[in-house]
Amino acid sequence: MNTTELQKIKNRYNIVGNSDGLNRALDVALQVAPTDLSVLIIGESGVGKEIIPRVIHDNSPRRREKYFAINCGSIPEGTIDSELFGHEKGAFTSAIGESEGYFGIANKGTLFLDEVGELPLATQARLLRVLETGEYIRVGGQKIMKTDVRIVAATNVNMRKAISEGRFREDLYYRLNTIPIQMPPLRERGEDIILLFRLFAMQMAEKFKLPRITLTEEAKQLLLRYKWPGNIRQLKNITEQMSVLSEKREIDAATISHFIPNDGESTQLAVINPTGSHSYENERETLYKILNELSGNVRDLKRELNGLKQRIDDASEITSKAVELRNNISAVEISSNKTAAITQSPNVEYAEAEEISETENLNINELGRHLIEKALERNGGNRKKAAQELGISDRTLYRKLKQYGLENK
Repeated sequence: MNTTELQKIKNRYNIVGNSDGLNRALDVALQVAPTDLSVLIIGESGVGKEIIPRVIHDNSPRRREKYFAINCGSIPEGTIDSELFGHEKGAFTSAIGESEGYFGIANKGTLFLDEVGELPLATQARLLRVLETGEYIRVGGQKIMKTDVRIVAATNVNMRKAISEGRFREDLYYRLNTIPIQMPPLRERGEDIILLFRLFAMQMAEKFKLPRITLTEEAKQLLLRYKWPGNIRQLKNITEQMSVLSEKREIDAATISHFIPNDGESTQLAVINPTGSHSYENERETLYKILNELSGNVRDLKRELNGLKQRIDDASEITSKAVELRNNISAVEISSNKTAAITQSPNVEYAEAEEISETENLNINELGRHLIEKALERNGGNRKKAAQELGISDRTLYRKLKQYGLENK
């Protein structure tokens, strides 16, 4: 395809970049579009794989029919068969009616199966049958259904490794991989990184009415050297962050270092490489960091819980003391009333009244006086709070203060 036609496609789908890998992927997509061959798009997460099936559909004889993009990794395993192939009424608890599924409603159109490597094995068998015969059976049904759907799939996992581990059917892989399209990672696209940065900076400036950020030469070199484990998605996020958070509108290397690490290798995610090998070194490092953070959070939470427990224990102790004080006050009142009743009753002999000794009565009065004085001290002389602590009314406290000569306290 000549450069002019390729640029028209890029303008139509807002594709930015001139790297050989990107141009080759678009060229293959346009060549395969008129056919009904299955296509498998391979590339890391965040490289923009989702644009290729749209280009294929819009340039195929099916362009006037329906197009559906399905993320296979986001659908629960228990419902994915129903989502894709439909179900009969009563097939399971929540099946209150029939469902055609995507293969039914997308008949004559195109289905984009993103993250196809995440499909359960049972679903893979159903998908293989559809690709080979165009036939499928709804969940809970017996009738064979027919469909004519173009399948474009995408994956970010090492499919050969998944096959060797028994997680993906080899026959399905070859059926999907009739025409492979490799989407290059951002770190291999050279100057496309700077072009994409300019696009995202311009979009942020227009959307939020901000002065557009630009890059110094040193900053450009830093972006070009970075490994971009999150690819285009990560570049967009970082550009948006700098557009909002950076005070300077000309971004230099020092400013960028606050948003990306100087050593890109330390944060690089697992990627697919031509040898088919897979290294877990960086994932292990990331997991260690996460575990250390979780351990620190657990320690902080434990300290907070211990502090809360201590406060609860202190509150319980205060409540217990308040109850004890209230009981003592009640005992003092009962003893005082009993003494008065015995002394004043006309039916009790004077000798019986003398049984309550003067010393005992004095001790009771001293106890009541002591309790009230301490309560006042703890509450800074606030009589209302002291009465609440002692569990008596304001009037009773006032009477006791007068009785014990503490009115001026």
